[in-house]
Amino acid sequence: MKKMVTNLAKTVVSSTALAALLVGGISATYVPESQAAVFERKKSTQGELGKVIVNPYKVAPLTAVIERDGKDPKNIKVTVLGKEGGGIDISYPVSEGALLNHDGIPVFGLYDDYVNTVRVEYTLDGRKVSTDYKIRTNPFTARITEGRLETKPTLESSKVVKGFEGRLYMLTLMGNADNKEWAWATPDHKIHGAGEWLEPAELYMVDTKGEIRWFLDTEQFYDKYGRDIDSQGRIMSMHQMPNGDLLFAMAQKYFRYTLMGEKAFERKLPRGYIDLSHEAMPMPNGHMLLRVAKTNYNIPGTKDVRNTVRDHIIEVDEGGRVVEEWDMVEIMGKNQYRKDLIVGLDARAVCLNIDMNADKVEVSEEIPYGDNTSTGAGRNWAHINSVDYDPNDDSIILSFRHQGVIKVGRDKEVKWILAPNVGWTKDMAAKVLTPVDSKGKKLDCNGATCNNTEFDWTFTQHTAWLSERGENSKNVTTISVFDNGDGRGHEQPALSEDKWSRAVEYKIDEKKLTVQQTWQFGKERGWDWYSAVTSNVKYDPEMKTYFMLSGNVHLLSPKRTKGIINEVDPKTGEVKVELVLSNDKKPAVYYRSQLIKPEKLFAY
Repeated sequence: MKKMVTNLAKTVVSSTALAALLVGGISATYVPESQAAVFERKKSTQGELGKVIVNPYKVAPLTAVIERDGKDPKNIKVTVLGKEGGGIDISYPVSEGALLNHDGIPVFGLYDDYVNTVRVEYTLDGRKVSTDYKIRTNPFTARITEGRLETKPTLESSKVVKGFEGRLYMLTLMGNADNKEWAWATPDHKIHGAGEWLEPAELYMVDTKGEIRWFLDTEQFYDKYGRDIDSQGRIMSMHQMPNGDLLFAMAQKYFRYTLMGEKAFERKLPRGYIDLSHEAMPMPNGHMLLRVAKTNYNIPGTKDVRNTVRDHIIEVDEGGRVVEEWDMVEIMGKNQYRKDLIVGLDARAVCLNIDMNADKVEVSEEIPYGDNTSTGAGRNWAHINSVDYDPNDDSIILSFRHQGVIKVGRDKEVKWILAPNVGWTKDMAAKVLTPVDSKGKKLDCNGATCNNTEFDWTFTQHTAWLSERGENSKNVTTISVFDNGDGRGHEQPALSEDKWSRAVEYKIDEKKLTVQQTWQFGKERGWDWYSAVTSNVKYDPEMKTYFMLSGNVHLLSPKRTKGIINEVDPKTGEVKVELVLSNDKKPAVYYRSQLIKPEKLFAY
């Protein structure tokens, strides 16, 4: 051993290198970096820090990390400069925690297929440093449907008032669902639940110029060969969590990722549950509410055992364990057979089941089990498409696309129903809210219509969420809803062009069981703002606006399908932002949009 060390010591290496050799054993090889190599490495970097690594976590191609290279910069600010000629800057601070987490400075908001200029400002050893980095990115690559070459959004028109130029909007884009298959089909076709759409969605973020500034490489999450059922389906639902992470769902899994592309977790649904779609909602205590379906369910009144369709909610803790279940088949009882809205639907568009040749929705015991719009467990009787948690009374608020908006307690008791008082069982009819005006006077509402008032019910609605604009207490609840409007009045109009959608706000007195309509937007836009399916609305307390997406305008017509993003001041009615986006000549449906605030991403 002494001879070995002596021979090693004769090698011209540093003491650190010698130690590395000894620890690694005599088979280890150390090649000291020459002065020329050090020079070349330094020449390949920009500024005083290390190399730039684009897409460091492999799933977010418009991100990068500037390696710290052993240095300790402080007071970091990053600005991705907008394109020449009026592009949008994206600026954000980077905390020490974020620097340590990435072992470098995270860069978010790059343009695709572009040589980006990124200004990085910081202090180093007491000096102020500012460096403009040049970062080249690859083109945005569409993943939806082979042969579909153009899914990058086209900004057809826009309006952005001063102060809103820097807004960023995350969008989920779905292709046409004409390749729906039964994920759980067996040879005898007796157990299938929700239909799966066997292609990935697009998840990307645009600025107010319509430019893509972030996208998720969804192909990394998706098994296009169909070998793994747990990697099928589409990414749906997305919520930015308080620390900036993104929570989203995809059929049999749910995920939490940073927008840099780091995976916090990827979890399969707990055993016995399937078909997660529409909602994965974070709760204040760190738990999550998931809209799922149940396997091997005993269909009430029959000997049949089937998978259910979009009618169960589970609460899971931080580790993914189920701590609560809301079985809405059991909770709603005979109301699972309520058909008053269902028979009034346009069969061409039910969620993402787009069939331009469909005639009408039929309700019959002969309708097969599965993702078919009809009544009763095992069919699409409920279509719960949003869930929210009300911490004031430990309850959940559910949007049943095919029934109405319903609040349910942890005790599994229905607290109220926001829907026309038609077709409910006696016990549930007693919980239907009574429409009133601002003075508490009862309005003239009969069946599914109201007279001499701006008040209206919601029909085939989405995103019935708590609104921070109004009062929320133990007895009063304020919600906002995207009222799609299909089946309005429980019927179809003479002309499709007579349909309209809106964003609407309601104030609910839970003690008196009354509801007051306090704001709406979109009705005045008529057919040119109507979205048969999907879409969302949410209040932003920072800018005091309602942000909304009408996700598939002109879907049921020969015209090019559009998604329209708006931000509206509910006090004045002023439209602060309007972006009209289109994608291609085939029906393309935006599912939801989400405001993204970069200042939250790296502040931990």
